[in-house]
Amino acid sequence: MSDVILITGAAGGIGQCLARQLSHRPVQLVLVDRDARGLAALRAELGEATLTYAADLCDEDQLAALIDFVQQRCGRLDALVNNAAIVRVGPLTERSPTSIRQELDINLLAPLLLARLAIPLLRRSTNARLVTTVSLAGIFPTPESPVYCASKFGLRGAMLALAQDLAPQGIRVCCVLPSATDTPMLRHEAIAGGNALQFMDPPQSPETVARLLVRVLDRPRLESAPRAGELWLSRLAMLVPDLLPRVLPFFQRRGERGLRRYLSDLEQRGLAERHEGAWRLRPDDRPD
Repeated sequence: MSDVILITGAAGGIGQCLARQLSHRPVQLVLVDRDARGLAALRAELGEATLTYAADLCDEDQLAALIDFVQQRCGRLDALVNNAAIVRVGPLTERSPTSIRQELDINLLAPLLLARLAIPLLRRSTNARLVTTVSLAGIFPTPESPVYCASKFGLRGAMLALAQDLAPQGIRVCCVLPSATDTPMLRHEAIAGGNALQFMDPPQSPETVARLLVRVLDRPRLESAPRAGELWLSRLAMLVPDLLPRVLPFFQRRGERGLRRYLSDLEQRGLAERHEGAWRLRPDDRPD
Protein backbone atom coordinates (compact mmCIF):
# COMPACT_ATOMS: atom_id res chain seq x y z
CA MET A 1 0.00 0.00 0.00
CA SER A 2 1.41 3.40 -1.00
CA ASP A 3 2.22 5.97 1.64
CA VAL A 4 -0.01 9.04 1.71
CA ILE A 5 2.22 12.10 2.24
CA LEU A 6 0.90 15.63 2.66
CA ILE A 7 3.37 18.48 2.05
CA THR A 8 2.61 22.12 2.85
CA GLY A 9 4.46 24.92 1.06
CA ALA A 10 4.69 22.50 -1.86
CA ALA A 11 4.99 25.22 -4.51
CA GLY A 12 8.04 26.75 -2.78
CA GLY A 13 11.69 25.92 -3.33
CA ILE A 14 12.12 23.09 -0.82
CA GLY A 15 8.56 21.82 -1.26
CA GLN A 16 8.91 21.43 -5.02
CA CYS A 17 12.21 19.57 -4.67
CA LEU A 18 10.74 17.25 -2.04
CA ALA A 19 7.71 16.51 -4.21
CA ARG A 20 9.91 15.73 -7.21
CA GLN A 21 12.14 13.38 -5.21
CA LEU A 22 9.17 11.55 -3.70
CA SER A 23 7.33 11.33 -7.02
CA HIS A 24 9.68 8.55 -8.14
CA ARG A 25 8.36 6.37 -5.33
CA PRO A 26 5.06 4.49 -4.98
CA VAL A 27 3.48 7.22 -2.84
CA GLN A 28 0.30 9.28 -2.96
CA LEU A 29 1.32 12.93 -2.73
CA VAL A 30 -1.05 15.61 -1.47
CA LEU A 31 0.56 18.96 -2.27
CA VAL A 32 -0.72 22.05 -0.48
CA ASP A 33 0.08 25.71 -1.07
CA ARG A 34 -1.76 29.00 -1.42
CA ASP A 35 -0.18 29.37 -4.87
CA ALA A 36 -2.76 27.59 -7.02
CA ARG A 37 -0.89 28.36 -10.23
CA GLY A 38 2.35 26.92 -8.86
CA LEU A 39 0.52 23.78 -7.71
CA ALA A 40 -1.05 23.33 -11.15
CA ALA A 41 2.35 23.58 -12.83
CA LEU A 42 3.82 21.05 -10.39
CA ARG A 43 0.96 18.62 -10.94
CA ALA A 44 1.39 18.92 -14.71
CA GLU A 45 5.05 18.00 -14.23
CA LEU A 46 4.55 15.13 -11.77
CA GLY A 47 1.41 13.61 -13.24
CA GLU A 48 -2.34 13.64 -12.77
CA ALA A 49 -2.16 11.09 -9.93
CA THR A 50 -0.67 13.83 -7.73
CA LEU A 51 -3.32 15.50 -5.60
CA THR A 52 -3.12 19.25 -5.10
CA TYR A 53 -5.06 21.51 -2.78
CA ALA A 54 -4.83 25.31 -2.74
CA ALA A 55 -5.36 26.66 0.77
CA ASP A 56 -4.52 29.55 3.04
CA LEU A 57 -2.96 27.86 6.06
CA CYS A 58 -3.94 30.81 8.26
CA ASP A 59 -7.64 30.04 7.68
CA GLU A 60 -8.88 27.42 10.16
CA ASP A 61 -11.89 26.53 8.00
CA GLN A 62 -9.60 25.85 5.05
CA LEU A 63 -7.38 23.64 7.22
CA ALA A 64 -10.41 21.59 8.26
CA ALA A 65 -11.53 21.35 4.63
CA LEU A 66 -8.06 20.14 3.66
CA ILE A 67 -8.15 17.31 6.19
CA ASP A 68 -11.66 16.38 5.03
CA PHE A 69 -10.29 16.26 1.47
CA VAL A 70 -7.49 13.89 2.51
CA GLN A 71 -9.90 11.68 4.42
CA GLN A 72 -12.32 11.43 1.52
CA ARG A 73 -9.69 10.85 -1.15
CA CYS A 74 -7.16 8.74 0.78
CA GLY A 75 -8.79 7.48 3.98
CA ARG A 76 -5.64 7.92 6.05
CA LEU A 77 -2.41 9.88 6.28
CA ASP A 78 1.04 8.34 6.70
CA ALA A 79 3.14 11.50 6.83
CA LEU A 80 2.45 15.19 7.33
CA VAL A 81 5.34 17.42 6.25
CA ASN A 82 4.90 20.91 7.70
CA ASN A 83 7.12 22.86 5.33
CA ALA A 84 5.41 26.20 4.64
CA ALA A 85 7.03 29.33 6.10
CA ILE A 86 7.60 33.02 5.49
CA VAL A 87 10.12 35.55 6.78
CA ARG A 88 10.00 39.33 6.99
CA VAL A 89 13.17 41.27 7.79
CA GLY A 90 13.65 44.54 9.60
CA PRO A 91 13.69 46.03 13.10
CA LEU A 92 10.75 45.09 15.28
CA THR A 93 9.89 48.78 15.73
CA GLU A 94 9.27 49.05 11.97
CA ARG A 95 7.03 45.98 11.73
CA SER A 96 3.27 46.38 11.59
CA PRO A 97 1.19 44.32 14.04
CA THR A 98 -0.47 42.67 11.04
CA SER A 99 2.83 41.49 9.56
CA ILE A 100 3.96 40.15 12.95
CA ARG A 101 0.76 38.16 13.38
CA GLN A 102 0.94 36.83 9.82
CA GLU A 103 4.48 35.53 10.28
CA LEU A 104 3.57 33.84 13.56
CA ASP A 105 0.36 32.45 12.08
CA ILE A 106 2.05 30.79 9.11
CA ASN A 107 5.23 29.62 10.81
CA LEU A 108 3.91 28.54 14.22
CA LEU A 109 0.15 28.37 14.55
CA ALA A 110 -0.64 26.78 11.18
CA PRO A 111 1.67 23.75 11.70
CA LEU A 112 0.21 23.18 15.17
CA LEU A 113 -3.39 23.50 14.05
CA LEU A 114 -2.82 21.28 11.04
CA ALA A 115 -1.08 18.66 13.18
CA ARG A 116 -4.01 18.71 15.60
CA LEU A 117 -6.46 18.06 12.78
CA ALA A 118 -4.27 15.44 11.11
CA ILE A 119 -3.54 13.27 14.18
CA PRO A 120 -6.72 11.17 13.85
CA LEU A 121 -5.75 10.31 10.24
CA LEU A 122 -2.14 9.64 11.22
CA ARG A 123 -3.34 7.18 13.86
CA ARG A 124 -4.73 5.00 11.04
CA SER A 125 -1.23 4.52 9.62
CA THR A 126 1.18 1.78 10.62
CA ASN A 127 4.10 4.13 9.90
CA ALA A 128 2.91 7.58 10.94
CA ARG A 129 5.33 10.51 10.80
CA LEU A 130 4.95 14.20 11.60
CA VAL A 131 7.89 15.98 9.96
CA THR A 132 8.48 19.71 10.33
CA THR A 133 10.96 21.99 8.59
CA VAL A 134 12.03 24.17 11.50
CA SER A 135 15.32 26.07 10.76
CA LEU A 136 18.50 26.63 12.72
CA ALA A 137 16.80 29.89 13.72
CA GLY A 138 14.81 27.66 16.06
CA ILE A 139 17.99 27.21 18.12
CA PHE A 140 20.22 30.16 17.27
CA PRO A 141 18.81 33.73 17.30
CA THR A 142 19.49 35.71 14.14
CA PRO A 143 19.58 39.52 14.28
CA GLU A 144 17.01 41.40 12.18
CA SER A 145 14.60 38.42 12.39
CA PRO A 146 13.09 38.45 15.90
CA VAL A 147 9.61 37.39 14.82
CA TYR A 148 10.93 34.60 12.61
CA CYS A 149 13.10 33.37 15.49
CA ALA A 150 10.14 33.55 17.86
CA SER A 151 8.09 31.41 15.49
CA LYS A 152 10.85 28.85 14.95
CA PHE A 153 11.90 28.66 18.61
CA GLY A 154 8.24 28.04 19.44
CA LEU A 155 7.78 25.52 16.65
CA ARG A 156 10.82 23.51 17.68
CA GLY A 157 9.70 23.47 21.30
CA ALA A 158 6.20 22.39 20.33
CA MET A 159 7.49 19.54 18.17
CA LEU A 160 9.87 18.33 20.89
CA ALA A 161 6.92 18.22 23.28
CA LEU A 162 4.64 16.54 20.74
CA ALA A 163 7.27 13.87 20.19
CA GLN A 164 6.72 12.77 23.78
CA ASP A 165 2.94 12.97 23.54
CA LEU A 166 2.55 11.14 20.24
CA ALA A 167 5.12 8.37 20.63
CA PRO A 168 2.70 6.14 22.59
CA GLN A 169 0.23 6.58 19.71
CA GLY A 170 2.71 5.28 17.16
CA ILE A 171 3.41 8.68 15.57
CA ARG A 172 7.06 9.65 15.12
CA VAL A 173 7.83 13.38 15.28
CA CYS A 174 10.85 14.71 13.36
CA CYS A 175 12.40 18.17 13.03
CA VAL A 176 14.70 19.19 10.17
CA LEU A 177 16.76 22.32 10.85
CA PRO A 178 18.32 23.78 7.70
CA SER A 179 20.46 26.89 7.64
CA ALA A 180 20.35 29.38 4.75
CA THR A 181 18.88 27.70 1.66
CA ASP A 182 18.84 29.14 -1.85
CA THR A 183 15.10 29.67 -2.25
CA PRO A 184 13.01 32.69 -3.30
CA MET A 185 12.48 33.40 0.41
CA LEU A 186 16.23 33.68 1.06
CA ARG A 187 16.73 35.77 -2.08
CA HIS A 188 14.14 38.19 -0.80
CA GLU A 189 15.98 38.35 2.52
CA ALA A 190 19.25 39.07 0.72
CA ILE A 191 17.94 42.03 -1.27
CA ALA A 192 15.86 43.35 1.67
CA GLY A 193 18.84 43.64 4.03
CA GLY A 194 18.36 40.50 6.11
CA ASN A 195 20.83 39.08 8.59
CA ALA A 196 24.28 38.87 6.95
CA LEU A 197 25.55 36.22 9.37
CA GLN A 198 23.61 33.50 7.56
CA PHE A 199 25.74 34.13 4.46
CA MET A 200 29.08 33.31 6.08
CA ASP A 201 28.97 30.09 4.06
CA PRO A 202 27.32 29.72 0.64
CA PRO A 203 23.63 28.84 0.99
CA GLN A 204 22.80 25.18 0.44
CA SER A 205 20.50 24.06 -2.35
CA PRO A 206 16.83 23.20 -1.72
CA GLU A 207 17.58 19.79 -3.21
CA THR A 208 19.98 19.14 -0.32
CA VAL A 209 17.30 19.92 2.26
CA ALA A 210 14.75 17.84 0.36
CA ARG A 211 17.10 14.85 0.34
CA LEU A 212 17.39 15.08 4.12
CA LEU A 213 13.60 15.26 4.44
CA VAL A 214 13.34 12.08 2.38
CA ARG A 215 15.90 10.35 4.61
CA VAL A 216 13.99 11.43 7.70
CA LEU A 217 10.77 10.06 6.23
CA ASP A 218 12.58 6.75 5.66
CA ARG A 219 14.41 6.67 8.99
CA PRO A 220 12.70 9.02 11.45
CA ARG A 221 14.81 10.84 14.01
CA LEU A 222 13.84 13.66 16.31
CA GLU A 223 16.29 16.31 15.06
CA SER A 224 18.64 16.52 12.10
CA ALA A 225 20.19 19.14 9.84
CA PRO A 226 21.65 19.10 6.32
CA ARG A 227 24.88 20.48 7.77
CA ALA A 228 25.21 18.50 10.98
CA GLY A 229 28.17 20.56 12.19
CA GLU A 230 26.03 23.71 12.21
CA LEU A 231 23.45 21.99 14.36
CA TRP A 232 26.03 21.03 16.99
CA LEU A 233 27.71 24.45 16.92
CA SER A 234 24.35 26.16 17.41
CA ARG A 235 23.55 23.96 20.38
CA LEU A 236 26.98 24.62 21.85
CA ALA A 237 26.75 28.40 21.37
CA MET A 238 23.43 28.52 23.20
CA LEU A 239 25.05 27.10 26.32
CA VAL A 240 26.44 30.61 26.90
CA PRO A 241 23.92 33.03 25.32
CA ASP A 242 25.31 35.99 27.26
CA LEU A 243 28.42 35.85 25.06
CA LEU A 244 26.52 36.23 21.78
CA PRO A 245 26.47 40.07 21.71
CA ARG A 246 30.26 40.06 22.13
CA VAL A 247 31.07 37.28 19.68
CA LEU A 248 28.71 37.84 16.75
CA PRO A 249 30.20 41.19 15.61
CA PHE A 250 33.47 39.39 14.82
CA PHE A 251 31.63 37.29 12.22
CA GLN A 252 29.67 40.18 10.73
CA ARG A 253 32.29 41.13 8.13
CA ARG A 254 32.59 37.57 6.88
CA GLY A 255 28.81 37.42 6.58
CA GLU A 256 28.68 40.72 4.70
CA ARG A 257 31.29 39.46 2.22
CA GLY A 258 29.27 36.30 1.76
CA LEU A 259 26.11 38.33 1.18
CA ARG A 260 27.83 40.38 -1.53
CA ARG A 261 28.99 37.17 -3.23
CA TYR A 262 25.48 35.74 -3.04
CA LEU A 263 23.93 38.87 -4.57
CA SER A 264 26.52 38.78 -7.33
CA ASP A 265 25.70 35.13 -7.95
CA LEU A 266 21.98 35.95 -8.15
CA GLU A 267 22.76 38.65 -10.70
CA GLN A 268 24.82 36.26 -12.81
CA ARG A 269 21.98 33.73 -12.74
CA GLY A 270 19.50 36.38 -13.85
CA LEU A 271 17.52 36.19 -10.61
CA ALA A 272 18.29 39.69 -9.28
CA GLU A 273 19.33 43.03 -10.70
CA ARG A 274 20.47 46.46 -9.61
CA HIS A 275 17.90 49.21 -10.08
CA GLU A 276 18.61 52.83 -9.19
CA GLY A 277 21.37 51.83 -6.81
CA ALA A 278 19.40 49.12 -5.04
CA TRP A 279 18.94 45.38 -5.52
CA ARG A 280 15.64 43.88 -6.57
CA LEU A 281 14.48 40.43 -7.58
CA ARG A 282 13.38 39.66 -11.09
CA PRO A 283 9.55 39.67 -11.25
CA ASP A 284 9.30 35.89 -11.75
CA ASP A 285 11.42 35.14 -8.65
CA ARG A 286 9.63 37.21 -6.05
CA PRO A 287 7.98 35.38 -3.14
CA ASP A 288 4.29 35.99 -2.42
